[in-house]
Amino acid sequence: MKVLIIDDEKNICHTLQGILEDEKYKVMTAGSGREGVRVFDEFEPDILLLDVKLGDLNGIDILEGVMKSDHQIPVIMISGNSSIGEAVKAIKLGAFDFLEKPLSLPKVKVTVKKAVEFRQLSLQMSQLKEQYEREWNMIGDSKVMQELQGVINRVAPSNAKILIRGESGTGKELIARAIHGRSPRLKMPFIKFNSAAIPRELVESELFGHEKGAFTGAIKNKRGKLEEADGGTLFLDEIGDMDLAAQAKILRVIQEGEFERVGSNRTHFIDVRIIAATNKDLEEMVSTGLFREDLFYRLNVVPVLSPPLRERKEDIPQLIEYFSIRMAGEMKASVKTFAPDALVFLQSLGYPGNVRELKNLVERIYLLCDHKTITKALLESSNCVTLTGGKQDDSAFWTSTLSFADKKKEFEYKYLSTQLRLHDNSVSKTAEALGLQQSNLSRKLHELEILQ
Repeated sequence: MKVLIIDDEKNICHTLQGILEDEKYKVMTAGSGREGVRVFDEFEPDILLLDVKLGDLNGIDILEGVMKSDHQIPVIMISGNSSIGEAVKAIKLGAFDFLEKPLSLPKVKVTVKKAVEFRQLSLQMSQLKEQYEREWNMIGDSKVMQELQGVINRVAPSNAKILIRGESGTGKELIARAIHGRSPRLKMPFIKFNSAAIPRELVESELFGHEKGAFTGAIKNKRGKLEEADGGTLFLDEIGDMDLAAQAKILRVIQEGEFERVGSNRTHFIDVRIIAATNKDLEEMVSTGLFREDLFYRLNVVPVLSPPLRERKEDIPQLIEYFSIRMAGEMKASVKTFAPDALVFLQSLGYPGNVRELKNLVERIYLLCDHKTITKALLESSNCVTLTGGKQDDSAFWTSTLSFADKKKEFEYKYLSTQLRLHDNSVSKTAEALGLQQSNLSRKLHELEILQ
């Protein structure tokens, strides 16, 4: 870690430099404000010790400039005769701490150590934020994506209820997160609740929370997703799979802003923005009594359509590049190059699984293909990768030689994704047809990244 000391008293600079170098910091000093500003730009310190009273410049002004250029750097102000007002102003501007002269050297060492820890945490948080933004970035410059971005920008600042419609794998959660990220609630929680991924008997407990003793296994009080989302956004994914009892309670939350935990009569008041998503025909479900009409109209204030990949095929090269770089990073491998004929070929496929299918395809290429350059001929070779959206002979699936674990995973992906499409992308219908528990099937679909 690099430490810069700006103080016009040479003895203080010398003393601080000595004790900090003993602590294995790389230290530089500056005897004036102007010299300090120049050294700051050249040295790029991780920690700054800054005197308030300098001969040529005011330390508070330097602090303000540093905070504008790098608000993550901890600045420790030091002074011998500053007023309380200056100390308060320094802290308000973002100073990490304020030390008075004569300096206690043990306290200086402790304060610098804490500043280093703060700096490391800040850098980690920035990295996590960048990783999060890459993870949920909306890729594509096609006309339909530009129109979608325009809709998101218009609706995000409001508190209007949003219903995102679209096929499985089109990125409905990305849209919900983009709306939250561009709203006044962006610093508050974004909480996802997937009705299809939770057994029906546990939906209300997970959503509304429960009191100790409310049912067998309720050994302590538990906050639900609604309470976790207070002040922020609750994303109700697969809303079409929510049972009627839970629908009635969600309707009350929307109308009154209140609910009770399971097993409790105490009313909780809450402020959340609700965004729902589905790949089902809710109008048809309303007509058959499977979805509440009043809830449908409450949620469908602003309908947003998530476009299928076949309507934005010009985005496929950009998506492939994004997933390719991401897979290379995750697998610690070299980034593969996709030849022009491979990109044209990949744009010609159907992608019934949409962007999620394309992502899984890129992942399989990285898992199963050793070539650095991916060509059309290579993609059509069954020894490299099976294209679920192509026109390959299914016999290639059985004749290609892979480890049992990889082949089992490939089979599960192909079989379950096909069955899901055959049953209208309904997890509950697919589970019933295959004789599986809905929760187990949902877990497997998420594991294989058929669902997200």
